[in-house]
Amino acid sequence: MAIKQLDEYKQKLEREQALLLAEIKQSEKPVDFGHETENPDEEIDATEEMGNQMAVADDLKRRLEEVNAALGKIRVGTYGKCEECGKEIEAAVLDIDPESRFCKNCKSGK
Repeated sequence: MAIKQLDEYKQKLEREQALLLAEIKQSEKPVDFGHETENPDEEIDATEEMGNQMAVADDLKRRLEEVNAALGKIRVGTYGKCEECGKEIEAAVLDIDPESRFCKNCKSGK
């Protein structure tokens, strides 16, 4: 992979990393349950919102782990290699999903 192209993927991954960190921070803010209420529907809504917020935070953390792993591969020189077959991951795949771990053939076979 050309150094220029690798640098572009690195920059893209670093931008994604910063966005994910900001989203995680935002999603981890506590849910405001408001004042005590006698309406159980409001409590149910707040609890459901908190559950949804936790699910979103978990997904964001998983994506951040993938981005961090890709940045680690750039540092050690293994970025762009398919973890399944060892071949180069196509630029078309990395352009869409720069943290991709698999080439097009291995992705379609899963």
